[in-house]
Amino acid sequence: MKMIIGGAFQGKTAFAESLTGILPEEWIDGTDCAAEDIFSCRGIRNFHEYIRRALRDGLNPAELPGQLIRRNPEIVIVTNELGYGIVPMDPEERSWRETDGRVCAMLAAQADEVWRVVCGIGQKLKG
Repeated sequence: MKMIIGGAFQGKTAFAESLTGILPEEWIDGTDCAAEDIFSCRGIRNFHEYIRRALRDGLNPAELPGQLIRRNPEIVIVTNELGYGIVPMDPEERSWRETDGRVCAMLAAQADEVWRVVCGIGQKLKG
C-alpha cells in the first residue's frame, strides 16, 4: 500500500500517477465510488470523502484499514490532510476530521510508502 497525503489542490493525484504508473481512468473517486470498489481498485483519490460517506452511511471506518490490508494490499490512497486549520463548529464535521485522521494514521502504519505532496513536490515520509 502507498499513501499520498497533502493539502487540497497540491498535485497529489498527478504525483501519484507519475510515481505508480496508474492511468487517470484507473482511479476511483472517494466522492462517488461504490463502497466495494475500494477493495478491487488500483488507486483511490479523495479518500477523505470516502470516509465522510462511510460515516454518513452508518459504517465503521475504523474497520477499513484491516479490510484493505487483507483485500487490496497494493492500493494507492490519495487523501487530503484534514487536521490542519480551524476546528469546525459543526459536530459532524469534527467527527469526520477526527475519524479520517485516525483511519489514515492506521493505514500509514501499515503502508509500505507514505508521501506528502506540497506544490506538486513529493517528500517521502516512510518506505
